[in-house]
Amino acid sequence: MSEYLLPHRRHVLAGLAGTAALALLPGGPARAASGQVVVSNWGGDWNDRTVKFVEKPLLEDKGIDVARDLGMESDRKAKLLTEKRIRRSSVDVVHLNSADAYEMHNQGVVAQLDTSKIPNYADIVAGLGAPYFVPWLYSGMVIIYNTDKVKEPPRSYADLWKPEWAGRIGLTNQLYFNYMMMGSLVAKGDMTSVDEGKARLMEFSASAKPKLYAAHQQLQTGLANGEVDIALNYKARGLQWTAGGMPLGIQYPDEGAISVVFGACLAEFAAHKDTGYAYLDAMLDPDAMAGLSEASFYAPANTKATLSPELRAKIDFSDAERAKLKYPDYAYVAANTAAWLDWWNQSFARS
Repeated sequence: MSEYLLPHRRHVLAGLAGTAALALLPGGPARAASGQVVVSNWGGDWNDRTVKFVEKPLLEDKGIDVARDLGMESDRKAKLLTEKRIRRSSVDVVHLNSADAYEMHNQGVVAQLDTSKIPNYADIVAGLGAPYFVPWLYSGMVIIYNTDKVKEPPRSYADLWKPEWAGRIGLTNQLYFNYMMMGSLVAKGDMTSVDEGKARLMEFSASAKPKLYAAHQQLQTGLANGEVDIALNYKARGLQWTAGGMPLGIQYPDEGAISVVFGACLAEFAAHKDTGYAYLDAMLDPDAMAGLSEASFYAPANTKATLSPELRAKIDFSDAERAKLKYPDYAYVAANTAAWLDWWNQSFARS
C-alpha cells in the first residue's frame, strides 16, 4: 500500500477535515448529515483505487460529498484519540487494519456498528469482521522470490534461517510487526511469544544478513535490480509486482501465512453517521470489490464479489491456505506494538 501524500495536497485535505471539525463547534456552519462524509485513509495508489471503485461511482455520483483526510495510519489513530476529549470527531470513517481497529475500539473512539445499516456486511468472509470493524481486503505475508534466481524457494518462514539464503532476503520496516510475529512463530510455534522470538530475529539478522528497506516500493526496487532474491511481504504485493513484469513466484509458508485485514470503522463521535454507514456499505459492494481486487490483487472480504474464477484463484487463498492463515491476537498486539516498534528501531534495524 502506498501511504504517502504530496505535501501540498495534504495541507488542502487537512483543511477540509478542519472545516468539518469547525462545523461541529458552536457557531460553526451547519452541514446536512446526509450530504457529506469525511474519510480518513492512506494516500497514493491505495486512495486512487478507493476513489475509482467506491467513492466516485457509489457516493459522489449519487450526491454525497466525500471529503478526504489522507495520511499515515499512526496519524489517523492520533487524531481519533486527541479528539476524544471533546467528544467531536473531524472524520466520520477511518480506514484501519484489523489490529489497529481493535486498539481504537478499546480506546472508545470507534463505534459499535449497527450492521442492519450495512446490508453487504452479511456476505463477508467468516472470521474477518468484528462488531466495530468492516473488513474490506485481506492478504497474508508470504515468501516472494525471483524465479530466475531461486529454483527451490524456502517453503517455510523457518527455512529463511538456512545459510543458503544469507544476503539474499529483503524486508521492509513497514512490516516490522509481522516480522516480529514471524520470529515468535519460528521460536515457539505461536504469535504471542515475541519476547522469545526476538532472540531468533537477532540470530536471523546475524546469519541471514537481510537487507532492510524503508517501504514496499524500495523493497520492490531491490528485487528488480537484483539486490535481493527473496522478499517477505503480502501476497497482494507480490502479485502487483509480477503484473508489472517482474519474474516472481509466491510460496505459501508451511506454518501458515500471517494475515493482514484492511477495512474501516465508524468514528464514535462522527458528525455524519448516516453517510458513514452508506460509505461502509459501499466499500463492500460486490462489483466495487471485484474492481478493487483486480487492480490491487488483495482478496475481497465479500464472498459475493463478482470475480472471475481465474482471478479469484490467483489472488485469494485456497480453502486449505485460508484455514491455515494466522490471525494475530489483537489484544496482545495492542498491548505490545509500541514497545515492538521501539525494539525494532533500536535493535534489529541497527544490527
